[in-house]
Amino acid sequence: MANPKQVFRRNTEWWNHVERSLVTDLIVHGQIKTTLERAKRIRSSAEKMITLGKKNTLSTRRQAARFLRLIPSKIENKDSLQYLFDVVAPKYAQRNGGYTRIIKISNRAGDNAKMAIIKLV
Repeated sequence: MANPKQVFRRNTEWWNHVERSLVTDLIVHGQIKTTLERAKRIRSSAEKMITLGKKNTLSTRRQAARFLRLIPSKIENKDSLQYLFDVVAPKYAQRNGGYTRIIKISNRAGDNAKMAIIKLV
């Protein structure tokens, strides 16, 4: 049996959808507020997307397009994929990993869940 602290009690399809949505929102908005478990889970995917953005080839654009939701960016007139490759990735051209930071905040009032802010450094 799995460790009870690691069981997310959701099926894989649901987690894939939530992970894609949260990573896309993180790239478009720069930071999001979510539960600590979700923040830890999406950290690796967000860093992989930024690494793909730094390579900027046709192949990496296709790989990122398979993962990200194509939503319009509120900051510029670009969708999330174009925003990743044109705005976010060039900021981290000289950085070798460690693009995200998780900051723990107070627990949620309704159910006392551990909350965190995950942001791009």
